[in-house]
Amino acid sequence: MIGDDRFVRLGLRDEGGFVGEHERESRMPVPDHISARPQDLASLIDGMIAFDRDAAPHLDPVIAAAVLAFGFVYAHPFEDGNGRIHRYLIHHVLAMRGFNPPGVVFPVSAAILDRIDDYRRVLESYSQRLLPVVKWKATERGNIEVLNNTADFYRFFDATPHAEFLYACVRKTIEEDLPNETTYLRRYDAFRSGVGAMIDMPDSTVEQHSRSALPHAPAE
Repeated sequence: MIGDDRFVRLGLRDEGGFVGEHERESRMPVPDHISARPQDLASLIDGMIAFDRDAAPHLDPVIAAAVLAFGFVYAHPFEDGNGRIHRYLIHHVLAMRGFNPPGVVFPVSAAILDRIDDYRRVLESYSQRLLPVVKWKATERGNIEVLNNTADFYRFFDATPHAEFLYACVRKTIEEDLPNETTYLRRYDAFRSGVGAMIDMPDSTVEQHSRSALPHAPAE
């Protein structure tokens, strides 16, 4: 998921973490979200694994995916790749629970991207509530150190808005994205067969012409 470990320490974080910016002059952190303390990460990950093994199989797959994936991204256990793994967990849980047929990619990430502002609001619905109750200080390296016990804030949270958002994305995927993708692929196959019947043309050229012939091609 990371791909390149030259500039990123792999494994669980060994220092604090936050999502946000720094003040231009003082370089003081301006967090939008404060991650879990590094000393709590091993326990929190163990809890996520226990949830996936014990509780999730008895829940609706969408609810299970929302709880696990958003719980993971709030804890933010790694220095990098948390967002990618968060979205991977959504796909993984749905696939493992048999929500989509084996071998069929369920492109719910595309629906999330289409609703990116709603996605941010859902994330902030909890992150913003956390900020006033987390005590922290800035470190010399421009990071933050959490001073109070915050583990339960990441272990227990109300995932209702997160599940509602994911349900809406799943519905959009089923009712809009998959039918549109299927229609496009059928049109592309017909276009390619028609071109092949008239002239032998390289695949790259066929692909280029298809973009103008099929204006509703899905974004890559």
